[in-house]
Amino acid sequence: MSIQNLPAFYGFTTMPFGKSLAPSMLHRHHGHNEAVARISWCITGRSLGVITGEVGAGKTVAVRAALAGLDQSRHTIVYLGNPSTGTRGIYGGIVTALGGVPRFHKANLIPQTTALLAAEDNERGRAVTVICDEAHLLDTEQLEELRLLTNADMDSRSPFAALLIGQPTLRRKIKLGTFAALDQRIALRYAMPGMQPEETKTYLSHHITLAGRNDTLFSDDAAALIHQVSRGLPRAVNNLAIQSLIAAYADNKSIVDESSARAAVTEVTTE
Repeated sequence: MSIQNLPAFYGFTTMPFGKSLAPSMLHRHHGHNEAVARISWCITGRSLGVITGEVGAGKTVAVRAALAGLDQSRHTIVYLGNPSTGTRGIYGGIVTALGGVPRFHKANLIPQTTALLAAEDNERGRAVTVICDEAHLLDTEQLEELRLLTNADMDSRSPFAALLIGQPTLRRKIKLGTFAALDQRIALRYAMPGMQPEETKTYLSHHITLAGRNDTLFSDDAAALIHQVSRGLPRAVNNLAIQSLIAAYADNKSIVDESSARAAVTEVTTE
């Protein structure tokens, strides 16, 4: 049986559990909603926030959902997704996102960055949000430079909101004495949990509905096994669900049962 026929076999209009979902189509489980609310608050208050979670917990998805709710004419988003660029990469990324050409020498690049941040607010009336993804990989110097950037007008106001998005090691790193000054500036901290068992079940149903079916496709036992192995982390649920569908399709089954899910677990977890 050709895997290309799987969508037709199950009556899908599109393959479920894909990545490219519009924010309005996302499954809004408790952890996701909490993260979106906190991120939105952080942006509105021009605060420094730290969002952490295991790999695949949905951190970036939550950020994307929060950004979708902003008035795009009044906000400028600076996304820094590569910590390996060093401190100059942070300044250069901000300058480029704000329409400038980064100056070569860091001594000139720093004031250029602060001037553009101020101009975006004071002259264009746009609030800047700097998002540092994979922030657990930022080194000591990079974290300190970010802290210094938040110093403006003698601490009376922040020139931008900043979100540090990373794995749980980020929270532990910031708690080190080296980062005491940064730690004191953090107004928001949220650790994204995995979904609860019932949330995983509704997550599976939600994605199946988006794919064009309104009935039950995953048995309760299959959903329970997927939740147990994935620990309720959305990306792991996606991977296991797709492999479970393939296993059920290969056996010509009309539903995804526990044996199909168990075959998927073996496929995904065996090196």
